[in-house]
Amino acid sequence: MRALTWHGRHDVRVDTVPDPEIVNPRDAIIKVTSTAICGSDLHLYDAYIPTLRAGDVLGHEFMGEVVEVGSKSTLKKGQRVVVPFTISCGQCFFCEKQQFSACDNSNPAETSDASEALMGHSMGAAFGYAHLTGGYAGGQAEYVRVPYSDVGPLVVPDGLEDDQVLFLSDILPTGYQGAFNADIEPGDTVAVWGCGPVGLFAIQSAFLLGAHRVIAIDHYPNRLKLAKEKGADILDYREVNVLDALKEMTGGIGPDAVIDCVGMESHGMAIDNVVDTVKAHTFLGTDRPHALRQMIIACRKGGKVSIPGVYGGFVDKFPIGALMEKGLQVKSGQTHMQRWMKPLLEHIQKGEIDTTWFISHHAPLEQAAEMYRHWHDEQNTYTKIVLKPEMAKSAQSTPSAARVIEPA
Repeated sequence: MRALTWHGRHDVRVDTVPDPEIVNPRDAIIKVTSTAICGSDLHLYDAYIPTLRAGDVLGHEFMGEVVEVGSKSTLKKGQRVVVPFTISCGQCFFCEKQQFSACDNSNPAETSDASEALMGHSMGAAFGYAHLTGGYAGGQAEYVRVPYSDVGPLVVPDGLEDDQVLFLSDILPTGYQGAFNADIEPGDTVAVWGCGPVGLFAIQSAFLLGAHRVIAIDHYPNRLKLAKEKGADILDYREVNVLDALKEMTGGIGPDAVIDCVGMESHGMAIDNVVDTVKAHTFLGTDRPHALRQMIIACRKGGKVSIPGVYGGFVDKFPIGALMEKGLQVKSGQTHMQRWMKPLLEHIQKGEIDTTWFISHHAPLEQAAEMYRHWHDEQNTYTKIVLKPEMAKSAQSTPSAARVIEPA
């Protein structure tokens, strides 16, 4: 089959790799009909996540048709399913607590030892995201083996197009959990750092959960435009002092809740971020947490900090004093996908959440490497890319019919 494989920093290729096979009775094989490039895939593209190996198949946002099942799978051939990016057994201590992303059984022993050494405990597994999370082949491919298929995949009801449900695989539940973890109360002002796909879904979710006001922070004009279309007030951090602006907009108090949808590769020329960038490029550090530092300083006393953005290692110059003295509550973590997928599907069916409006491009899987370059270098124009394995190989990347992004 054809699949996108990693070969080093900024080197991804569509190669021919072995077809997946059933190896466990609970497995299923999915023929991928749609797969997307996630913002966190860029951390792999930039080689900031350790334990990637040449030839690893990338991708963790995907859906498709069931073509083969193990004897203990609850799926049936021919069903359309959305597959969560996390891999969860459904039976361990954590899964029974609905903390599915912390599953204790999905990460094989030979790969979990490294994550335990780094994190203190073994990480849960995920598709297409390095060997710290199990080394599972990802979904930017024609076919995928799905472990624990009796627990993870969500069967898609008739009448829904791929674009309407694809993002239940990751970014919609991730944005929703980011807002949920902010413990939003009616009347709250919520500030969201980052207006990429997760940030845009966090904005929608914050309003859905009762926020009175959402303030969105970014520097890409089209992303800010999209955030404004969903009701957010916007701040371009290149044009304003974010901390001063947030104080003025909240009467000097600060936002009630702040959500980090940026993660480990913050942009900007603030001195702390410049130092972080130098350290990352000279292998003296890993993450660039400028946005997270700024959030903690900006949040009101007694406020809430939610961190759905991906971090992979260690940071310094962290404002732990402000965190403690201000009495901030912090929640973070990978998304507990199975907890949110079905309820969010119901919101989609009711028209309460729109999942298609920010898709900027559809492209064949064969153009995946090119699309990674665009996503990395042209994020103002390429707001979300959906890859279609069955799209003609000769077809050109085209702006989505769902959303054509005009130059700002």
